[in-house]
Amino acid sequence: AWYVPCLASLETLQELCRKENLRCKSIGITNRSLKSYEVEYLCDYKVEEGKEYYLVKWKGWPESSNTWEPAKHLNCPLLLQNFLSDKDEYLSRVREGKALKVRNHIKALKPAIADYVVKKAKQRIALQRWKEELNRKKNHKAMILVENTVDLEGPPLDFYYINEYKPAPGINVLNGITTGCECADCPAEKCCPKEAGFILAYNKRKKLKIQPGLPIYECNSYCRCGPDCPNRIVQKGTPYSLCIFRTNNGRGWGVKTLQKIKTNSFVMEYVGEVITSEEAERRGQLYDNQGNTYLFDLDYDSDEFTVDAARYGNVSHFVNHSCDPNLQVFNVFIDNLDLRLPRIALFSTRTIKAGEELTFDYQMKGSIDLTSDSADGLSPSKKRIRTVCKCGAVCCRGYLN
Repeated sequence: AWYVPCLASLETLQELCRKENLRCKSIGITNRSLKSYEVEYLCDYKVEEGKEYYLVKWKGWPESSNTWEPAKHLNCPLLLQNFLSDKDEYLSRVREGKALKVRNHIKALKPAIADYVVKKAKQRIALQRWKEELNRKKNHKAMILVENTVDLEGPPLDFYYINEYKPAPGINVLNGITTGCECADCPAEKCCPKEAGFILAYNKRKKLKIQPGLPIYECNSYCRCGPDCPNRIVQKGTPYSLCIFRTNNGRGWGVKTLQKIKTNSFVMEYVGEVITSEEAERRGQLYDNQGNTYLFDLDYDSDEFTVDAARYGNVSHFVNHSCDPNLQVFNVFIDNLDLRLPRIALFSTRTIKAGEELTFDYQMKGSIDLTSDSADGLSPSKKRIRTVCKCGAVCCRGYLN
């Protein structure tokens, strides 16, 4: 089903809830906020007759209910700190990096500063709600954080978090597998990879040991082995806490790891809506004009299907391209052995430090030979309009496609 964002403002929804005496935690209407007043954020500042006042936005109340309160009545040190830091940040940007001279005796904020402070407060709340939503919907233990210290951009309005492929009508991503290995201690002679004609993809430390281009066959839901089987890696989801952050060089959102990642470790899956190649061609024409690259061809065996992560996806939706990436693409088969519909897994190509951005090559082939003039193998759909690359790598090809 396609979803449409609510057209009513948060303020309108809050007023409706209060009139009908309804509770809705997601918009700040709780038993507590109905019975008492709690500061949500601070909007403005002034000094009158030697006394400091702050304009308060009350949690769960519309902006029309904002009131000026004496500073001595406020018991919200973190919100005060946010207010002052946002004010100073605005002044720093206006002065373009020049030394900031803080005036300690201002009588009132200029309207432009107050407007910026309010926008930052609303953004902070929106990003916090988005972070909570992402962590509610994820199916793995590691945390997802959200960070924007660059601009006023809030959560994407038309993106829905999913944990696995979302097939378009008429596409079946499960082929009804009914058998699994009988190993008591994988890998054994007839474990899943060998039954498929390939070697086990992981070593004893559960790190990847095969070359790019070779498929990964993991044990499935019908296998005799338990959850601690060394051949169950991708299916457990990402083990690393990650942060979706706003880049400062015009690349939009990006993803960085909050933990050290060792070489050849599984990092995340690339998921989205599974569509036909014909539908991908149609959507691709629309995405080209927007400069988006979310179409990923599933052409391990054929080119019938494509993964579109533009509207439906997980953290991988926000991973940026690099001509010198630290992630590599692999095809994975678990509960579906249909060669036309592999799962896409991203593994580290080297040690990645905590705080480092995660990237993969949008032209990356599923083989050892990675060439800049080829888009064969597992790669985003071919595009008609070339998108300029901003990865900054020494070996940058200049374009994403």
